[in-house]
Amino acid sequence: MAVTDEAIARIREMVVQGELRPGDRLPPEKELSERLGLSRNSLREAVKALELIRVLDVRRGDGTYVTSLEPGLLLEAVQFVVDLHQDQSVLELFEVRRILETSAAALAAQRMTVENIEHLRASVSEAAGFDKVNDLVAHDLDFHRRIAEASGNTYLSTLLEALSSKTVRARLWRGITEENAASRTLSEHEGIVRAIHARDTELARALTTAHIAGIEGWIRRSLG
Repeated sequence: MAVTDEAIARIREMVVQGELRPGDRLPPEKELSERLGLSRNSLREAVKALELIRVLDVRRGDGTYVTSLEPGLLLEAVQFVVDLHQDQSVLELFEVRRILETSAAALAAQRMTVENIEHLRASVSEAAGFDKVNDLVAHDLDFHRRIAEASGNTYLSTLLEALSSKTVRARLWRGITEENAASRTLSEHEGIVRAIHARDTELARALTTAHIAGIEGWIRRSLG
């Protein structure tokens, strides 16, 4: 188990055993790292990750608190991260995304208006200035939603919207743990936009396949 995962697992155990409850403040960093037998750097990374998925609330100058989520939802959120390498369902979701989104991109290359292509290009340029993982994930969700809608197939875009909502936490976790994930994602988005602008359906399809296969490969490595 990676050190960050171990830190998350330890915090989860404190929640399960009732040492920490929703709304409780975590002990000071030095005290908690010593109690858990972890380095302070590992603990900071775990806190950062849990803050991004809204399990912890870091209040500058005040401390770190367990959020006021319902206990069952709180444990579910932490469990998702800890057990990612055993969760085949996340991988299956991305396999379905790869099958459907490649077709959506090919259709978008035929049907997307010039105005919407320029909006998509502007969205990618704007995202290059983001420095928070959750903002980049929001951009990623919006990018793929726009392409699905541009396919002109309501059933396809509705299916992809439903799938996308179930992959948000996986995207967040990849953004936290994989080096250069954000810059690579934006570069791939730029390539897809260029293919759509060129009305090259097969290139749009191929680039979208490679793009989604990137996170799919990361999930496979996590499972391994």
